[in-house]
Amino acid sequence: MNKFPGLKNHVIVCGYGTVGQKVGDILTERNTPFVVIDTDPKITDKLKELNIRVVNGDATLSMVLKEAGIESAKVIAITIDNDAKNLFCVLTARDLNKDIFIATRANDDFVREKLIEAGADYIVMPHKAASKEIVKELFKP
Repeated sequence: MNKFPGLKNHVIVCGYGTVGQKVGDILTERNTPFVVIDTDPKITDKLKELNIRVVNGDATLSMVLKEAGIESAKVIAITIDNDAKNLFCVLTARDLNKDIFIATRANDDFVREKLIEAGADYIVMPHKAASKEIVKELFKP
């Protein structure tokens, strides 16, 4: 099922929107192997043209995560801008790989708690993080 046999200790990036692209850029800069999962064929076709490993599909599905090599991956970065999908993705990823480090995003405090219960190791809340950065700048001496 794995589309990339031999690939190990890689990062899986779920969702290649604004946040996922930035994660991919940083991974590329650091020469860290990664696989992108996205549902948009325009995005996945473009990534294939750029020789970036990609799986077209829904990252909440076991079959799709297996295609991306979830069993041998070290980290999964779930960057989808949909809390429910992120939660399902965390649950599925944790079920398929007990040792994987799961980083995800949340837009809501309630969902953040559910993501922790589901097995997420690190959760960022972009709206809160951006707000804190703006306020920090406002009160600089």
